[in-house]
Amino acid sequence: MSRDLTARARAWLAEDPDPETRAELSALLAADERGALAERFAGTLQFGTAGLRGEMGAGPMRMNRAVVIRAAAGLSAYLRETGAGPGGLVVVGYDARHKSADFARDTAAVVTGAGLRAAVLPRALPTPVLAFAIRHLGAVAGVMVTASHNPPRDNGYKVYLGDGSQIVPPADADIAARIAAVGALADVPRPEAGWETLGEDVVEAYLARSGAALTGGSPRSVSVVYTPLHGVGRPVLAAAFARAGFPPPVDVPEQAEADPDFPTVAFPNPEEPGAMDLAFAAARASSPDLVIANDPDADRCAAGVPDPAAEGGWRMLRGDEVGALLATHLVRRGRRGTFAASIVSSSLAGRIATAAGLPYEETLTGFKWLGRVPDLGFGYEEALGYCVDPEGVRDKDGVTAALLLAELAAEEKERGGRTLADLLDDIAVAHGLHATDQLSVRVADLAVIADAMARLRSAPPRALGGLAVESAEDLAEGAGGLPPTDGLRYRMAGAGAVEAARVIVRPSGTEPKLKCYLEVVVPVEGHDALPDARATAAGALAAVKRDLAEAAGLEV
Repeated sequence: MSRDLTARARAWLAEDPDPETRAELSALLAADERGALAERFAGTLQFGTAGLRGEMGAGPMRMNRAVVIRAAAGLSAYLRETGAGPGGLVVVGYDARHKSADFARDTAAVVTGAGLRAAVLPRALPTPVLAFAIRHLGAVAGVMVTASHNPPRDNGYKVYLGDGSQIVPPADADIAARIAAVGALADVPRPEAGWETLGEDVVEAYLARSGAALTGGSPRSVSVVYTPLHGVGRPVLAAAFARAGFPPPVDVPEQAEADPDFPTVAFPNPEEPGAMDLAFAAARASSPDLVIANDPDADRCAAGVPDPAAEGGWRMLRGDEVGALLATHLVRRGRRGTFAASIVSSSLAGRIATAAGLPYEETLTGFKWLGRVPDLGFGYEEALGYCVDPEGVRDKDGVTAALLLAELAAEEKERGGRTLADLLDDIAVAHGLHATDQLSVRVADLAVIADAMARLRSAPPRALGGLAVESAEDLAEGAGGLPPTDGLRYRMAGAGAVEAARVIVRPSGTEPKLKCYLEVVVPVEGHDALPDARATAAGALAAVKRDLAEAAGLEV
């Protein structure tokens, strides 16, 4: 083992405040585990617009108490240097993952030691409660300890500023610089007390605000099967449904309680294959109108609907379908303001907004951008994130979105037993069938992603799925007035029954994945034409996916 690596590991060990990670690191040193040590000390976990997120363990490349203390110290320094006076409030929330409560307590101690005021949420709660509390309490910033839908071994550290929006450049780089400037941990003041633990009144205020997003007197007779995927959503969602007058959701018992090991799923993300299997099994047993799922920190919302053509009689709606349903529902309710979606989401929301005479805006991926749209009325991204009450929660909110979906399902049911699938048919006839799909490749070696991006940049495809590529944009150059980001966008001309098509390719910001987002638009001349339109769209998407994989050199 190199002396330098040994020295760095022993220096880290000397100031590590956590007995568990000290024991882990001591064992690695004693066993001369060079590979494991090199992984942990290959650099530092980088703070960016997603804050911090990574595997837990000892060393600067892992999530641990030492890394969190430095992050909190850097954030506190940034806040003081950018105008937060003594006593400026920082609200801290946490989920039920391993070490989340410890990381929240360390953050509160560091913030207090820096001369600011820290307030910790009363228990493990959904991320949208934290985002709400920032605005509700007039805080200068907020921290949510969560890794959202990442695997059990991960944790994360998400930072919000005083308007309740996640950080964007250059704030991320400025905070990262303050973190890098933190010296010895022993020099970071960490008092044993002095911060506030908030009461349940903040949760009650969130629930009251969530219920206000519904329309008074709207139907409430709808049956729902619900799963929090072992996360923290169930108590808050159940309370929200009860306050609104909906029947209690039917639990998926195997997934109802918070469990940081997520024992029934490979990845605790409703989008992952198999994650919804238990929920659909519960639906087959109880025949509800709707299945709803949250991810572990309950900022995302997934939905499933009865479908006789689907295996098992149920299918999960795509995030773009839920976005179209919520946009339609809010337009019906007279929602004003700008409707917005991320560039990887379907263009259908833009057509719905335009038809209603509302402004529409596209942003980069992530609610750090969507939440900053001026006069936002509704924002969504296809990865199951929906901002349905921007004045209350300027971030995605899986609980309030679930309430609105339940309200919409109840309204459709009252209209002669209609379903959300029926409404999706109406939307397709009115605006064209906007069929979407993904080519998502999880990798063990990040070089695979870099190679695919380089290949596409050096030899852009001239056609995809038989559709001519009309424009090829490198989003790293700030295409379309958007801030630069690592991504590529192709727009294809229509041909035959296909009106238009679009592809966006980008590396995931939170997982080792290359994600390709495909959309095909097919006009629909009445409900009787829907089967043919769907067949046309499915064939076009399959052809585009095949050609894109070949152009990127991907094995799928």
